[in-house]
Amino acid sequence: MNLYELTIHEAHNLLKSREISSQELTKSVLDRVESVEPRVGAYITVAGETAMAQAELADKAIAGGNITHLTGIPLAIKDLICTKDLRTTCASKILENFVPPYDAFVIKKLKKAGAVIVGKVNMDEFAMGSSTEHSGIKLTNNPWDLAYIPGGSSGGSAAAVAADMCIGSLGSDTGGSIRQPASHCGVVGMKPTYGRVSRFGLVAFASSLDQIGPLTKDVTDCAVLMNAISGYDAGDSTSVPMDVPDYTTFLKEGLKGVKIGIPKEYNALPGLDAEVSEAVKNAVKTIEGLGAECVEVSLPHTEYAVAAYYVIAPSEASSNLARYDGVKYGLRDKGKNDLIEMYRSTRSMGFGSEVKRRIIIGTYCLSAGYYDAYYRKASQVRTLIIEDFKRAFKSCDVLLSPVAPTPAFKTGERAEDPLKMYLSDIFTLSANLAGIPGMSVPCGFSTQGLPIGLQIMGNHFNEEKMIKVAYNFEQATDFHNKKPKL
Repeated sequence: MNLYELTIHEAHNLLKSREISSQELTKSVLDRVESVEPRVGAYITVAGETAMAQAELADKAIAGGNITHLTGIPLAIKDLICTKDLRTTCASKILENFVPPYDAFVIKKLKKAGAVIVGKVNMDEFAMGSSTEHSGIKLTNNPWDLAYIPGGSSGGSAAAVAADMCIGSLGSDTGGSIRQPASHCGVVGMKPTYGRVSRFGLVAFASSLDQIGPLTKDVTDCAVLMNAISGYDAGDSTSVPMDVPDYTTFLKEGLKGVKIGIPKEYNALPGLDAEVSEAVKNAVKTIEGLGAECVEVSLPHTEYAVAAYYVIAPSEASSNLARYDGVKYGLRDKGKNDLIEMYRSTRSMGFGSEVKRRIIIGTYCLSAGYYDAYYRKASQVRTLIIEDFKRAFKSCDVLLSPVAPTPAFKTGERAEDPLKMYLSDIFTLSANLAGIPGMSVPCGFSTQGLPIGLQIMGNHFNEEKMIKVAYNFEQATDFHNKKPKL
C-alpha cells in the first residue's frame, strides 16, 4: 500500500508507533499530486516547501511524545479559507494574487494540532456553483471519470480526497457544497450545524448559510476532523458556545432503537434518477437490517426550498461581494481615472459570469420596492422550512435522502442551463436554510461506474447521531473501500 492511500486514523497509528515519519507521508502525498494533478486539476496552489517544513516540525513533536490525531497529517484546504502567507484566491481573478495576513480560526486549530497543509484546492468561484466549472482559475475533473464534473463548489476538496492527493480535506457548504461533491466523488463529507464551526476567516458567500466542514476517506476520519475544527470562537458572532462531544466515541456498532425518518416529499421531487433512487432504497434497507426503525415524515414546504434559497443566497452574496471594488485589495483596473468607472471595470474584469448573475439577482431582490416581495417572503419560507424539520425530528433521530438527484454529469452538459444546475442542490439546500447538520456517505455506483451518496441529516447540534448511523452503514458495506483507477 502506498502511504498516500492511508486514512487519517491509519496514518496516525503508523506515525504514533514511529513506523513512518510525517516527512515520508507528506513526500508521498506531494509525489502523488505531481503525478495525477495534470489529469485531475484539484489544486490551485501546492505548498510543497512549507508542507515539508511543517512535516519536519511534526516529526520533532512526535519524537518528543507530543502527538494529536492530526499531527503530521497532510491536508488540503478549500481556497476560500484564509491561510496566512499562503495565496487564497476563492478561484476568482479578482483575488488571484491575494495572500491573507492571518489564518482562519479552523486553520489555527489545525496548525495547533500539528497538521500539515499541502495546499489550496479548486472550487467554483466564491463557492457559487454545483460543478466546479465556474472556477475562474482552472477546471477540475472527477477522478472516477475525467469527462465528468466532481461536483461543487468544493469540487477540488472532494477530488483531492478521492484521488489520494491528500489524506483529508476541508471544504465549505452553503447549499450542498460539501455533500454534493462528496457524493459525486465517492467520499465522506459533512456540513456541521450552523454555529458549530467558526466562520472566522472563511471568505463569505452567504453568511447565514455558510459552514466549514470535513471531506474524508471514511466516517472515522470525518469524526477526527470534526473534533479538531469544532468549538466556540469569540471572533465569530454566530459561533455557538456549546460543549463539543468527542465524535469518535460514537463510532460504535449497533443501531437498535434508532429511528430513521424518510421524507415523503423527496420521492416526488423532479429529476430523481432511477439508479440514485435504487441505491438510496437499498441503503435504507441495509440500515433497517442493522436494527434501526424507519418512519415516514413530512417536510411540506420542500417544494419552495430552491426558490427561497436562490433569493436569500444571492441577496447575501451581493452584499458580501460589494467589498471587492479595486480599492483596498485584490484586482484593480489601473487604466481608469474615474472612480465609478474603475469600480465598474474592475468588477467586470474580476468576476466570472455565475458570480455576476448572482450579484445581479441579489441586488434586484434587495432593491427598493422588491425587498418585501422577494427577500422578506423567502425569509418567511425559510422559517416554515425550519419548523418542518423541528416537527420531523420529534418522530425520528435522523433523516435519510439522496444527496443529489443524479450521479455526476458530464463537463459542459449543464453549462448553458443555470436552472438545471441549481436543481442539482434540491436535496441539500434545505439543511442550510434550516441550519441543521447533514452528511454524505458512499452508498452505490451507477452503471457508468460513478459514485452515489446517501444523505443523512440530523437535528441541530446532533452530528453524533449522523456519525453513528453513517459508521454502521459504512461497516456493513464496501463502497468506501473502492478507489478510482487513475
